Amino acid sequence: MRNLRDKTEPAERAVNFGQFEMNALTSEGPERSKPRTAKSLSGPLSEVRRGALRIAPLLIGVAPFGLVLGAQAGQKGLSVVEVALMCGLNFAGGSEFVAIELWRNPPLLFLIVGMTFLVNSRHLLMGATLAPRMRTLSARRASLTLFFMADEIWAFGLEEARSRDQEYATGQLSLPYYAGLAAGLYGTWLISTTVGALVGPRVGNPQVLGLDMAFPAVFLVILKGLWKGHKAAIPWVVSLAVAVALHLSISGSWYVAGGTVAGLTVAYLFPGQKEC
Repeated sequence: MRNLRDKTEPAERAVNFGQFEMNALTSEGPERSKPRTAKSLSGPLSEVRRGALRIAPLLIGVAPFGLVLGAQAGQKGLSVVEVALMCGLNFAGGSEFVAIELWRNPPLLFLIVGMTFLVNSRHLLMGATLAPRMRTLSARRASLTLFFMADEIWAFGLEEARSRDQEYATGQLSLPYYAGLAAGLYGTWLISTTVGALVGPRVGNPQVLGLDMAFPAVFLVILKGLWKGHKAAIPWVVSLAVAVALHLSISGSWYVAGGTVAGLTVAYLFPGQKEC
């Protein structure tokens, strides 16, 4: 029996060693099935900081944009508190510019609400893009996420979610990272618009300083971050062409809704371009 056991032990050791090598090669081992990366080990606070640092360079262009809006609102007779409430509760710069442009005394509320809806109609498409990436969020957290979904936050949040697709195949938003984006932009927007409302009546027309160029500059940076090649940009080009045509032919803000619908239609007809 001892001789038989001595003969079988080397074979068993060989089989066990072969099984260990097979597990290592097929990544079946418990330590290899879930790779530990620096990003997966980072805590919520570091994710918040990462989001704040990601959006920080863009805030240089957002601040002058907010100063212009606040100055225009102050010249229309809005108080500092009213400007802060408008920007804090609405948090959509494009529609706020439209509201200030249409502001009269007394204000035409239905016209302002209607134009604000048209300008913000692009958020319907933006929200639909983020919806599959918020499946793990509760209804309250999802609603809060959508409230802070400004163009810049949406772009960087979507960019980060796509990178998680490639690494973890989860595709979900990192809520702490998104909170860092939102904190930086929301705070900068409130401060800059409030300061603009304070100094606006004293500086005259702020557009003579060229600060309004901050708006297109910011969106050029966003487009650069979302660029996926010429084919993926087809809906962008169609949306731009339709918006320009409507802007030149129809008064009001209909070009915003028209450009949004045109881009969405092209993305739907060509499924390969949906996430452009």
